[in-house]
Amino acid sequence: MPAGTDHLCIRPRGVLRGAVLTLVFTGVLATAAATGALPRQEGEGARASEARPAARGGGEPPTVDSAALSRAAAAAMADGKSGKQAAEEFVSRSGDRWGAVYDKREYAEFERALDGSYTGVGLSAGRSGAKGVRVTRVQEGGPAARAGLRAGDRLVAVDGRPVEGLSVSEVVSLLRGDGVPGSSVVLRLERGRAAWTQTLRRARLATDPVTVRRLDDGTLLIRVAAFTKGAGTRVRDAVRAAPAGAGVLLDLRGNAGGLVAEAAVAASAFLDGGLVATYDVKGEERAVYAEGGGDTVRPLVALIDGGTMSAAELLTGALQDRGRAVTVGSRTFGKGSVQMPSTLPDGSVAELTVGHYRTPAGHAVDGNGITPDLAAGERAEERARTVLSGLGGGS
Repeated sequence: MPAGTDHLCIRPRGVLRGAVLTLVFTGVLATAAATGALPRQEGEGARASEARPAARGGGEPPTVDSAALSRAAAAAMADGKSGKQAAEEFVSRSGDRWGAVYDKREYAEFERALDGSYTGVGLSAGRSGAKGVRVTRVQEGGPAARAGLRAGDRLVAVDGRPVEGLSVSEVVSLLRGDGVPGSSVVLRLERGRAAWTQTLRRARLATDPVTVRRLDDGTLLIRVAAFTKGAGTRVRDAVRAAPAGAGVLLDLRGNAGGLVAEAAVAASAFLDGGLVATYDVKGEERAVYAEGGGDTVRPLVALIDGGTMSAAELLTGALQDRGRAVTVGSRTFGKGSVQMPSTLPDGSVAELTVGHYRTPAGHAVDGNGITPDLAAGERAEERARTVLSGLGGGS
């Protein structure tokens, strides 16, 4: 499954001790940041925001006074202005690169998506050349699939607006539209020398963030696209059901993150309890732990890239720091901040940074990402399988 499919229309979050630990995958999920550091592929569920991540190795983002934010929104409303817009301006000025403000409909969509559903047409988009956009995946059974769209089709325009020169985040926002099931979107497409216009109606679709298959050499390939509800259990069950000694290739490339609790459950498949990550909320130190009873012997290689984000980075960091997996690929995105929601006077919701995550060895994730043990580019999967074979996990 390619990175950033349209069913990733959520802002991933894990609730621990009442805090909503939002690990946004900037630009691919619903709180995307339109920057050059984005993964190559994105889903239609995403939308661009003005939050911008700091450069690699940058400092941790500041926190925002939620009470002051609420007062600013209330003052704007008293003057007959938009409270949401005032809040957005307040957050933008604060320097909190992950802070964002959402209206009721947007936030409700995020919550529904955590349950494994989303509104869209069932396609993923990615960059094609310097300015073009192509379809990278079509979800089986979705509106795009029923209309005959295929991976590789070039996307020329959305609702009459040419997409050439737009960021993929902007294209994604056009595809998502109002997010209402039954609403229509008109696509202009090209395939080879053929060109046509296709009208699709958005629908409520189910997601399948975890795919499992056995490779020819006996390796178990587990691809996790996002840590939505139940994803961690799917990973753990797949490992438990695998033949003894069979190596696991855990593909986290393009994983936008998700619920921290689900990432911890996935870690429990490979760890016998212990620390997954530490984090702070307004200076109070807390921790995330794996459950006991995991398989600590089975050969394991984790595939990562610049689209591996947030909760997926926490899992990667735990497996790497604790010597449980060899990581192969490229440096991860670097999203490791804790965010908490605050309801504003007009009913919109602001999610503000209140803390930061660190790996078991104490490495800060936010702004830094995780460097793989073995760097690999386009042939990363092939190299990962070679490494796994050397560990005794494949023929």
